[in-house]
Amino acid sequence: MTALARPPIVLKLLAHDVRWRIVMALARSDRRGQELAQLLRRPQNLVSYHLQQLLKHKLVGERRSAADGRDVYFSLRLEEVRHLLSESGQALHPAFGGANEAQDRAEPAASAQAPVRVLFLCTHNSARSQMAEAILRHLSKGQVEVTSAGNEPSAIHPLAVQAMRARGIKIDGQRSKHLSEFAGQRFDYIVTVCDIARESCPVFPGDPEMIHWSFADPAAVADPQARARAFERTATELTTRINYLLMLINRQQRGE
Repeated sequence: MTALARPPIVLKLLAHDVRWRIVMALARSDRRGQELAQLLRRPQNLVSYHLQQLLKHKLVGERRSAADGRDVYFSLRLEEVRHLLSESGQALHPAFGGANEAQDRAEPAASAQAPVRVLFLCTHNSARSQMAEAILRHLSKGQVEVTSAGNEPSAIHPLAVQAMRARGIKIDGQRSKHLSEFAGQRFDYIVTVCDIARESCPVFPGDPEMIHWSFADPAAVADPQARARAFERTATELTTRINYLLMLINRQQRGE
């Protein structure tokens, strides 16, 4: 008889109530440490201790805020957590692990209801939010109504066009838009993809879900070759995040 293995570390980590609640909070949006403490209604030092455990085992990542350098945003490492949980399920039995992934990743089903509306925001609406708009439109096959804007719009960055073209997505027809164009409109999700935009995001009607993804500005990278790689990396990370956003939209449409 094969000796019984010890439980995987990811299960031991997530079995703790505080760490589980941290992961649940970060599953939908990047957050600062003080925000997590407020959400969990736990002391800051306790939340910080458990964040360090999650950071140590690479379930969570951190990035210093571009809006206020004293703040740090924490994010859930989605692909790492998915991989570890899938491995854990398969270690228990081959039947477990990733069974519903294909269904979840499919584009939202067409319905008689009004389409889901998503607005991506960043400061200049030139790179991160433009790429996010294009990726979501592409992955949802047009079933999600998506747009993007900024509070200081400028021209679309040529490296954003290049990064999207490498993925077979054209954004030449998109334009930078001021968020005032959408004042008073209703959205299901408002996603800020830069820290500065999050701090200045206006209030939209209809109580949309507010999500923040703390992305560094790839255009701010000084070295030209490194800047091109930064755009590629941002496009890859946006694709991962948007795939999981589509899962969330799918499940909510199915009433789960």
